Amino acid sequence: MVDISIVTSGHDVSDARIHRICAALLDEGLRVEVWGLGSKDSGPPDVVTRTTRRPGIGARALVAIRLAMRARGRVLLALDPDSFLAAFVISRIRRTAVVADVHEDYAALLGDRAWAVGWRGRLGQRLARLATAVTRRADLVVVADEHVPPREARSRIVLRNLPLLELLPAPTAVSRPFRAVYVGDVRGSRGLWTMLDAIERTDGWELDVVGPVSPVDAARLQERLGQGTLARRVRFHGRHEPRQSWALVAGAACGLVLLDDTRAFRDALPTKLYEYVASGLPVVVTDLPRQRAFVERYGIGEVIPSGPEAAPATARVLLDWAAHPERLAELAARTAVFRAEADAWAEDYRSMARSVARLAAARGADSDTQ
Repeated sequence: MVDISIVTSGHDVSDARIHRICAALLDEGLRVEVWGLGSKDSGPPDVVTRTTRRPGIGARALVAIRLAMRARGRVLLALDPDSFLAAFVISRIRRTAVVADVHEDYAALLGDRAWAVGWRGRLGQRLARLATAVTRRADLVVVADEHVPPREARSRIVLRNLPLLELLPAPTAVSRPFRAVYVGDVRGSRGLWTMLDAIERTDGWELDVVGPVSPVDAARLQERLGQGTLARRVRFHGRHEPRQSWALVAGAACGLVLLDDTRAFRDALPTKLYEYVASGLPVVVTDLPRQRAFVERYGIGEVIPSGPEAAPATARVLLDWAAHPERLAELAARTAVFRAEADAWAEDYRSMARSVARLAAARGADSDTQ
């Protein structure tokens, strides 16, 4: 019997949060399976992973229902609104437990999606509101940050997107030529054009980008890479599971988090920001309140304005670091303070895993008495 079934119709099984949650559940002695998208070879190690092709927007609900029906865990852990709605219904029929893992404020995130206009946008907003309302009735709600809805639920815990060091490389010496890195979802609002514009202004710097490129931006990206020197100075590696992604980061000089100032991002602290710093990388971030507070608290990078000034400001920072590598080294040394807090992060994951294990044990006891 499977203890925990992780179900998602919207996330690739290479997703770093899926890998971190699975690692914590396995450490708790639970038997875990994952149902999601992408290549099963990119799924978390030591769990059974089953995947399906990425559906179109209109087909996601059907995929969510199909995956939830196939899942066999005592606990269904769902990662997106449509998957949670399907898992909630199935769990009530089977009398299993259901956990909602809410990564983001999905209603706000729709503003960052090109497809979410017209009837699709209205449908997406309704689905997000419905999922948030039903999520409150889950046996356990796990949210990625305090501001992420639902703010009230039967049982709610905050599991921030802090990294597990076992999934990250140890800090390494900076290689030459200097390299900036970006790991994550690749689209304009997350800094794609700002990064390219900045690198174009900085002789001697290269850029590695790890993650899937938004289809909306793919054609424009190919056009940009055909201009100037970008094609030989910028490398796009596509999507990889976490360990492979961060292996590509080894030897980099800094990480970039150049988010636009939007409703979806204003209160965010992206996973990649934590991961860069835990890997020993100084960072360049746009001036969003929580990003600024994080960088200033640890003194591990530079904050630049968002908007039209973001690219030239980023370029100035990179050129200054190249001219004065001792400043870059000092910032890198300060990342050790954040990395030293890793035991507390691991305890957060252990606490989540214990909560899920209690649900699985209770459902196991219920089935034994029936």
